[in-house]
Amino acid sequence: MCHHHDEVARQMSRREFLTRGAMAGVGLAALSSLLPQSLLAADNDRLVLPHFPPKVKRVVYLFQSGGPSQFELFDYKPKLADMFGQELPASIRGSQRLTGMTSNQKSFPLAMGKTQFQQHGKSRAWVSDLMPHTAKVVDELCFIKSMHTEAINHDPAITFFQTGSQQAGRPSMGSWISYGLGSENQNLPAFVVLLSRARSGDQPLYAKLWGNGFLPSEHQGVIFRSGDSPVYYLNDPKGMDQASRRRMLDHLNELHQLQYKNVQDEEINSRISQYEMAYRMQSSVPATLDISKEPDYIYNMYGEDARKPGTFAANCLLARRLLEKDVRFVQLYHQGWDQHANLPKDIKLMAKSVDQASAALINDLKQRGLLDETLVIWGGEFGRTNYSQGKLTLDNFGRDHHPRCFTIFMAGAGIKKGFTYGATDEFGYNITENPVHVHDLQATVLHLMGIDHERMVYKSQGRRFRLTDVAGEVVKGILA
Repeated sequence: MCHHHDEVARQMSRREFLTRGAMAGVGLAALSSLLPQSLLAADNDRLVLPHFPPKVKRVVYLFQSGGPSQFELFDYKPKLADMFGQELPASIRGSQRLTGMTSNQKSFPLAMGKTQFQQHGKSRAWVSDLMPHTAKVVDELCFIKSMHTEAINHDPAITFFQTGSQQAGRPSMGSWISYGLGSENQNLPAFVVLLSRARSGDQPLYAKLWGNGFLPSEHQGVIFRSGDSPVYYLNDPKGMDQASRRRMLDHLNELHQLQYKNVQDEEINSRISQYEMAYRMQSSVPATLDISKEPDYIYNMYGEDARKPGTFAANCLLARRLLEKDVRFVQLYHQGWDQHANLPKDIKLMAKSVDQASAALINDLKQRGLLDETLVIWGGEFGRTNYSQGKLTLDNFGRDHHPRCFTIFMAGAGIKKGFTYGATDEFGYNITENPVHVHDLQATVLHLMGIDHERMVYKSQGRRFRLTDVAGEVVKGILA
């Protein structure tokens, strides 16, 4: 008996000991008498989610990694063409932060290539000739032209968008939503990640972007890859059949339950949930990812790249199938948008790789009746400068990072259609109307899913955390 007691004590960390002690009864009662009731309620808010009726059941986030240039896509600024090669006025640039790549430049010549813009749809939204398919769906879109962020380099900027912090280690948005709302399909993860790239040499992506941080590990994003094994280690090892796998999981569950009784670590239950999900996914994933039976008109809609596994177009088609199966949060990352040089050539390649499929996904969701309960988000981690980085010619120039203002668009449930929110000055360098911060966007996404971003908190290491940290306001001006 003593040996057993010593073993249990050895396995318990100080944190586990304090947690169990508090739960003993007297400790919990004493603690609750000292804490404000509002804080105690916040701990339990996850149990009553959603906080109010949601307008959105699921989200698909088409993240354009690298920072797409708003000037070549959506934020039409004829002033840049009129003043091509002239110096950006110092009064416009002010004392704003620059990256190390342009801070030593002696001049900041305004740049605009041969890209042409036209107004489209009843909303008369400006879209460039690089995005002809997107131009056809502008009356479904809500453009936000006044996004801004503090982060000026890729890694912290992407991490900020995905987790609400520039520092690694926080849960991603998809993990927060999985934790708060759970899954509507018990045979698929609540949070799925798909990766693609249109060209090599761009900024890398890391698992921290879809990680669970301090939340239980069952809420981390699950990557679905192209190829014969879309999820690593999902298939049975050689020599093991389904019956053997089932018996192994049952015995493993028994061992985990014994361990849980000893140490009361919730992560043990999370592991059990992951094992069981993997077992169920063995049959659900192959069926969901098999696009071979999609009709030709669907491939014509998404483009021929949809037949090539691992492309952005193929991932958009997979995203639609996942959304049909009630996966709550589907995250696409598309790499290649970091054009510090050769921008006129490279951005054509990038736009072509996403334009048709992005528009097709919106149309496909609409024709299936899914757009009314799905939120689509399209955008990168920051924008680009209006001046050229390095040498400037009409056919060849680059743009540096610009976190001060940039454009994203949204579509679907709860969002105004054919609408533009926010504005920038005639140089596209500063926001002049309705600024939208990264935390504001995150607060708005949670709001649309029925979650009060200030109330969904998780206590870790003595601090109460939330996706929006200590900031963020719902952008009511874009809500339908």
